[in-house]
Amino acid sequence: MIRALFLAFAQLTDPRLHRVLRLGVGTAVAVYAAMVVAAWWILARTTLFSSHWAESAGDVMLAVAALVLPLPFFPAMATVAMSAQLERVADAVEERHYPSLNWPRPQPWGEVLRTTLRFLAVTVAVNVVALPLYLVLVFTGFAFVLGLIVNGYLLGREYFELVALRRLDAQEARLLFRCRLGRLWLAGMMIAALFSVPFLNLAAPVIATAAMVHLLQTLRPPTGRV
Repeated sequence: MIRALFLAFAQLTDPRLHRVLRLGVGTAVAVYAAMVVAAWWILARTTLFSSHWAESAGDVMLAVAALVLPLPFFPAMATVAMSAQLERVADAVEERHYPSLNWPRPQPWGEVLRTTLRFLAVTVAVNVVALPLYLVLVFTGFAFVLGLIVNGYLLGREYFELVALRRLDAQEARLLFRCRLGRLWLAGMMIAALFSVPFLNLAAPVIATAAMVHLLQTLRPPTGRV
């Protein structure tokens, strides 16, 4: 995974990856600006206090809150905006590093829907199981470690399926995931760590997709279909 991450970082200069990054960050900036403008527009037309000085102080505090509170959601907004373009990232990595590969396998809508629903069910189940541990560890300072482990599994599975289903059918991808669970879980933990680093988390979806393409090639089944 270290080599895969190194290759992913090295390709960030690729214009095709730049386009995906610009789309994600630009969309997040636009949504953030729209939220701030909407909050200020509402504040300008809302009276909370009868006293002028109290109203002014309240407006200032709420205006600052409108600027600050959406910031933690900025990376998530960028990630959502990039999600529909990550196939292009995988295309760019394969074209540069694995030009001998055939065209990606077309995915039927039914398969996409089943895979999405299955992943959603797994996400809910894993977090429900982990919730009691979160409540215990939140007071001991180890909640971050548990979050890294839990999110490592989920992100490892998510990005693996994103790239694996381009080359394998759903059954083959699930089998490969089970057989290489340890390496993919560790890869997911590294991806989760990327998402926890400020500013770097904006590029994390692109880096994770590119790195997983490389990792998939090292996990290819004996049939060589990947």
